[in-house]
Amino acid sequence: MHSMQCLCSNLLLLLLLLLLLLLLLLLLLLLLLLLLLLLLLLLQLLLLLLLLLLLLLLQLLLLLLLLLLLLLLLLLLLLLLLLLLLLLLLLLLLLLWLVLLQLLLLLLPLLLMLLLLLLLLLLLLLLLLLLLLLLLLLLIIIIIIIIIKILLLPLLLLLLLLLLLLLPLLLLLLLLQLLLLLHLLLLLLLLPLLLLLLLLLLLPQQLLLLLLLLLLLLLLLVLQRLLHCYCYYYYS
Repeated sequence: MHSMQCLCSNLLLLLLLLLLLLLLLLLLLLLLLLLLLLLLLLLQLLLLLLLLLLLLLLQLLLLLLLLLLLLLLLLLLLLLLLLLLLLLLLLLLLLLWLVLLQLLLLLLPLLLMLLLLLLLLLLLLLLLLLLLLLLLLLLIIIIIIIIIKILLLPLLLLLLLLLLLLLPLLLLLLLLQLLLLLHLLLLLLLLPLLLLLLLLLLLPQQLLLLLLLLLLLLLLLVLQRLLHCYCYYYYS
């Protein structure tokens, strides 16, 4: 009878030891799970930071491209102004020649008595020169107008179209960057909570409290993943 009691007590002790070992194994498994979750969150933080840096670089490149386009537009506008000034100068020269011709025609009857032959020759020469000059001026004006119509106007339209296309892209990148920053802030808020949970688990606590903390951690991770999926589908 005494041996049976000893045997039963030994079996009870063995069962208690096995239960304690199982509890320790469960605690170790829970700690490992928490560490893995922390590592996953840290990796997500690093990926988000890299994505933000890439977005910033892309935004800088787009801004540089916009600046270049604006400089090109300014250069084209300056070129147009120069062409207009040249046309005005040519028109002024033409008007001066016409005024001189009128003056000569007005003075011609007074001088016919003295130098008729010479004036006739000079008038013929002047008329020829004026005709040639008029032809040259007309050719220059036509060439300038053709150049403006063929080259400058389509180029200006193309630059304006590029500007209109790049501005919405910049706005979209800014919105995406803001959402990624919000996501990053959420992860940064989750990390201290996870660390606090880990410290609480390292202290001697009951198993029920450990399970509740693990469930809370899993719930936070699920919420974070849902927010990430929402942001991804919203921008896709």
